Parts: sequence; structure tokens; C-alpha cells
Amino acid sequence: MDTFALFDNGKLVLPEKEVGFAEIEWSKHSTFAGVELKHIITAKDTEGMFSYHLVRIAPDCNIGNHIHETQLETHEVIKGNGRCVNAGSIISYEPGTISIMPAGTAHEVHAGSEGLYLFAKFMPALC
Repeated sequence: MDTFALFDNGKLVLPEKEVGFAEIEWSKHSTFAGVELKHIITAKDTEGMFSYHLVRIAPDCNIGNHIHETQLETHEVIKGNGRCVNAGSIISYEPGTISIMPAGTAHEVHAGSEGLYLFAKFMPALC
């Protein structure tokens, strides 16, 4: 089984509960076509402190240039390839890459021909 499939069917384990990722629906991004998210941990789970999302971007699709004014965002690339433009610098995205966007930093993500799969974390929570 490939690494992304392991996470897509993984689980969140907390002292008080366990949630299988397969139980969480994929949601289409409201703005960017070809982008879907599984909201693993949300603001309601963390009193707004952070959120954690599994993201898949279809081949040759992108998350366009945007800014989160109040959230620090991290990306952990699981599978696929692409690039991130982070504060004007181009970062190659491949499995094992971690990228950090401080609050107020313009960034965008472009999936390559294989698509792109990553974990995105927000502090404080995005949703």
C-alpha cells in the first residue's frame, strides 16, 4: 500500500476517542477546482488552537495565491510532486518536504502531473 493510502485510511487517536480517516468525507475546496480536503482535527476539537487537514490536489491543479492573515500554516508532503511559491520563493514539493508559511504570507501550491497529497496544519485553527 502506498503512503497516501495509509494516511487516507489512517486514524486519529486521542485519549478519549479514535476516529478512522475513512469515516471522514472528502470536501471539495470552495474556491480551487481539483482540490479536496479531509478535516481531521477542527477548531471545535481544539478550542480553536489548531486544525489538521489531509489535502489532495488533482494533477496539474493548484491552490492559487492567497494569504491567511492570522494563521501560521505548515505543509507536509506525503505523495506526488509539485511546487509551492512561499513569500516569492519557489519550493519543490516531493514526499518528505515540509514547508512553513507564517501568518500574513502569500503562498500558492501547484500539483505536478502525479497530483499532490499533503497534510496542512493551521495555528490557530482554520476551521
